[in-house]
Amino acid sequence: MTLLVVGASGQLGGEVVRRALAAGERVVGTYHSTPGGDAAVEWVRLDLRDGAAVRGLVGRVRPGCVVNSAYAYAEWAVTADGAAAVAAAAVDADARLVHLSSDAVHGGRPEPYGDDEPPSPVFPYGAAKAAAETAVRAVHPGAAVVRASLIVGDERSNQVRQCLAALAGRGALYADDVRCPVDAGDLADAVLELAASDYAGTLNAGGPDAVSRADLGRLVAGRYGLEPADLATTTIAGSGRPAEIRLDCGRAAALLTTRLRGVREVLAG
Repeated sequence: MTLLVVGASGQLGGEVVRRALAAGERVVGTYHSTPGGDAAVEWVRLDLRDGAAVRGLVGRVRPGCVVNSAYAYAEWAVTADGAAAVAAAAVDADARLVHLSSDAVHGGRPEPYGDDEPPSPVFPYGAAKAAAETAVRAVHPGAAVVRASLIVGDERSNQVRQCLAALAGRGALYADDVRCPVDAGDLADAVLELAASDYAGTLNAGGPDAVSRADLGRLVAGRYGLEPADLATTTIAGSGRPAEIRLDCGRAAALLTTRLRGVREVLAG
């Protein structure tokens, strides 16, 4: 199968690429500014704000599946409109689509969110990801829409880098922002498993450990032999962002052979 990975130069996209290549797949990967380093990938620069370019690329590649992991935190045209363009192009090419969404579509509460709960965003990025979901499901009803949480791993992870910066005295981490982090490699394996399936609709893909960002920082400190007492913390109140987003990932656990490990296990390794 030919796999087109949109956003292949990012952390998750890169993990999907590596695993797909190892499985013997042909991989075409897109990037916006800098291609990834794997020479076995057919790299193509793509601006998701250019709908004609998106259609042209998918039409040329004719992939069996498109994985869209691309986003731009502060750009609606990339995160929302770009996702709609990818979905439309995948439909035109009769391609499977796995779209990466985020738990940021939710407004936050102590109770876990189920897979099928409608978005309730409270800040711009969450609204853009929610709009992307709406467009993808309307345009490509057969798509799998994966709601991931914070993506962790090694130093390539933005989340791990933020924790290391805070431990070095550069910034503070929220003590009351609770999420369900997932390992980038585990999530990539789940994405490829979904690419080969016919699952349609939303699917929560977080780890089983609900931790605050400050707790995540302490786990990162343990992983790298740093002093957790050096970690500065703050509260999320007044930021406009949701405080507690827990995901019920029971459906993913039952559906997938891939095990989405908890962050305590991931960072203990």
